[in-house]
Amino acid sequence: MGLTEDLEKIARQERELRLPCFDMQVAWDLGSSIRAMAVERGYALVVDVRRSAQPLFYAALGGTTPDNAEWVRRKSNVVARFHRSSYAVGMTLRLKGTTLLDRYGLAVADYAADGGSFPLVVENAGIVGSVTVSGLPQRDDHDLVVEALCAHLGRDFAALRLGPEGA
Repeated sequence: MGLTEDLEKIARQERELRLPCFDMQVAWDLGSSIRAMAVERGYALVVDVRRSAQPLFYAALGGTTPDNAEWVRRKSNVVARFHRSSYAVGMTLRLKGTTLLDRYGLAVADYAADGGSFPLVVENAGIVGSVTVSGLPQRDDHDLVVEALCAHLGRDFAALRLGPEGA
């Protein structure tokens, strides 16, 4: 898939992967689901589910470092700022040939427009937080979050997943 097709698919993901409600139990269930998927697949990653700036679920699996926690923070800051997935923001910037620093004056120390953070949107309420992972290549980070949201919402992941990069 090219950038334009990927952005269209991510926009569809963002439209369709909306929660009926969000509370601490939903955060726990979603985070636990991602953690279980990662353990089963042997992934070394950090999982973070938050409501605005309040962490509700956090797990760091073996093989991760404090740097993964920093990536989670920086990616979730992008979602909080733009109300889009961090991957979509990064691809949009790439398409325009610019960066967060050049376009918005946002320091790379605090913002990362790389895949892995996805907005948590509640129907009729709007964005309430984000779910973020760090540890895989950015496209795989993004897909893992989308897969977990699909499982949580009873949606078909195959219909919403991104195709192979550059296909």
